[in-house]
Amino acid sequence: MLITALPTQDFEPDDSARPIAAAGFSMLTDGGEMPWHRHRRSQVFYNESGLITCETEQGVWVIPPQGAIWIPGGLLHKSRSGAEMTGVALFVEPGALDGLPGACCSLAVSPLLAALLMRAAALPALYDEEGTDGCVVRLLLDELAHSPVEQIHLPRPGNARLRAMTDGMLADPANRRTVTEWAGHIGMSERNLRRLFLQETGMSIGHWRRQMHVVTGVQLLGNGLTLQNVAHELGYESVSAFATMFKKQTGKPPGRFLAERRPHDISS
Repeated sequence: MLITALPTQDFEPDDSARPIAAAGFSMLTDGGEMPWHRHRRSQVFYNESGLITCETEQGVWVIPPQGAIWIPGGLLHKSRSGAEMTGVALFVEPGALDGLPGACCSLAVSPLLAALLMRAAALPALYDEEGTDGCVVRLLLDELAHSPVEQIHLPRPGNARLRAMTDGMLADPANRRTVTEWAGHIGMSERNLRRLFLQETGMSIGHWRRQMHVVTGVQLLGNGLTLQNVAHELGYESVSAFATMFKKQTGKPPGRFLAERRPHDISS
């Protein structure tokens, strides 16, 4: 079951008379999810605390605390949260500003952007576009356009046999079945498997598997597991082996990655 609390029950972001509409939200879940849906406007989910996983036909994104995801208007998606979480849902009118992302992506959130998103959630529906509120919105959109993209993303192949393979990997991330074994399992030559997988995902199978461990590891850490338990769940012989892989994929060890996602102190 998923419960969403917004400041008003009349919140209709796609019908807003202003370039943006925003609202704070909280979610409580015991294993449910927000089902497949789409919005006319582009959407930003800012995760202040908790953990969000967002899925499209093209991939899976994990949004850790103090992170955000950009979802283009019209894109079919669903989401779920691991436990209690809070954040901001922002909806942006198409063409509101040049330079905003054209594809679904996870975004790094600076302390300034976090403050602007929280401020946007408190704006009246018909905020004054020529006054201070309008300045806040313009600065918010500019910050969004310049936010770095984070690689907490797992692309999904469209081919049915490749999708069966990746679904199997996701269901058992510690499984060490080789590429040769997977090729036989899905009825495809190893050469064609490697070629088609790279063509559809932009990654080698080995790179995809490591990225799967990053995405899954972030989910498990966000749900409160220790590094030792996460390394074990993903089939690594030691914490150091998992941490080394994680750093190679993200540029940061798990401890630093998580520490940078503690709540921002915007007063300092």
